Amino acid sequence: MSTSMRVVELVRFGDADTAFATRELPRPTPGPGQVLVRVEATSVNPLDLQTRRGDYRDQVALPAVIGNDVSGVVVGTGPGADDFRPGDEVWYLAPVFAGQGTYAEFHVVDQAVVARKPAGLSHVEAAGLALVGMTAWEGLVERAGLRVGERVLVHGGAGGVGSVAVQLARALGAEVVTTARARDHEFVTGLGADHAIDFSAGDYAPQVRALGGVDVVLDTVGGDTLARSPEILADRGRVVSIVDIADPQNLLAAWGVNATYHFVFVSPGRAKLDALARLVDQGKLRPVIGAVLPLADVAQAHTLLEGGSTGEGRRRPRGKIAVAVQR
Repeated sequence: MSTSMRVVELVRFGDADTAFATRELPRPTPGPGQVLVRVEATSVNPLDLQTRRGDYRDQVALPAVIGNDVSGVVVGTGPGADDFRPGDEVWYLAPVFAGQGTYAEFHVVDQAVVARKPAGLSHVEAAGLALVGMTAWEGLVERAGLRVGERVLVHGGAGGVGSVAVQLARALGAEVVTTARARDHEFVTGLGADHAIDFSAGDYAPQVRALGGVDVVLDTVGGDTLARSPEILADRGRVVSIVDIADPQNLLAAWGVNATYHFVFVSPGRAKLDALARLVDQGKLRPVIGAVLPLADVAQAHTLLEGGSTGEGRRRPRGKIAVAVQR
């Protein structure tokens, strides 16, 4: 058995076409409480783009293997790692900025953050759901406390987190409003949105107010969403953002509606994955995979996520961009 593995390393910060190199590295060895996983699939997230650009250069020493989503098969266990055995199919979110990332054929991780993969999902689908699913769950359930009968606005319903959040909010019994380009309205209503608003056609706020406002706003797109949310929030409404704030925003209007703001940088954990798996098993949640590329084409996957061309004229896909790792 080979003791090496193929990885795609981030070798310099900057543009996708010059940032990565494919290399062979020693295969990792699981320590106490850890499992060694053969990575069948991973995916590309906005966090990866930010890391590649150098937004977190103080936390990433080059060269580095980045990436956080995993779906794969356990092939080894360390001392005390008794929750899994070789052959188990698993999925998880690797801890951010902690050790080797997931653009690799093998990955070592603490068993505490690992869960059994839903049988109804392929490895590509599971890898495309882990980070975005856990982000949506943490935002809507753990932070906003979304309740049956409430109305929620999901900004960016055709995106990675947005497409999961629309389904999750519907499964929780909420009325779902989402912003999306007109060409994606049929898609987002098919996911479970009750109302779709074209954010590219002008001001979305009057259309939301015409519905009676919302109890929860989930921001996946940024811009001036934080400052404008009080225009559409019901009293004691909640705003959840997963987006970095580039510039300060005036939130004084939030006092007028007793608004609560939450900022989410998702953390790994088995409980969230198990909750998502139950929804998958019940047929209430399905990952949206817009494109699948091989490991060698990670740079192309980054370009796709940024909205650029792949050389074949394709635009940024809906949902997630997955990476099939094994040859």
